[in-house]
Amino acid sequence: MRVSRRFEAALVSACALLALNACAVMDHSDTAAAALDKNASWTVLPIANRTETPQAGLRASAIAQSLLASHGMQLTRYPDTGDEETLFDTAKPDANARALAWARSQNVRYALTGAVTEWRYKVGVDGEPAVGLTFDVVDVASGKVVWSAAGSRTGWSRDALSGVAQKLEKSLLGALTK
Repeated sequence: MRVSRRFEAALVSACALLALNACAVMDHSDTAAAALDKNASWTVLPIANRTETPQAGLRASAIAQSLLASHGMQLTRYPDTGDEETLFDTAKPDANARALAWARSQNVRYALTGAVTEWRYKVGVDGEPAVGLTFDVVDVASGKVVWSAAGSRTGWSRDALSGVAQKLEKSLLGALTK
């Protein structure tokens, strides 16, 4: 039985799309994002590092801040805490409360925070980069979470971990910047 070239091309394209789609998983609340004031003042508060990779939270927050600023959002920069030189994030129970209090003192409307759940190169021959993130937007005045997103993404063996993270963050935060 002879298969047409057009059918072969369509089949190969469909398989490629399925393979690429399997590399990313994302969930976010689009309807809540539409209600947020894009012209309000925003900040990126510390992002928790729930991985074994040193400073993954700092890296994720730097990418998030850059992405939000590049879309014209008015950002107030969270001050350096002096803990940036420590390799691993230690548990600080009052860190979130202090960060939120700082945001209130700056009259910031929304704060982006979250956690890094995976930030590594997978073990094996290919050493694929893998990133997992959660984000929350907090209404600073009330302290309530008004938007959230979670996602993970892997790349190819030659991809940079930071590039995979940037693609994931751009996808997750895209609803906020529309």
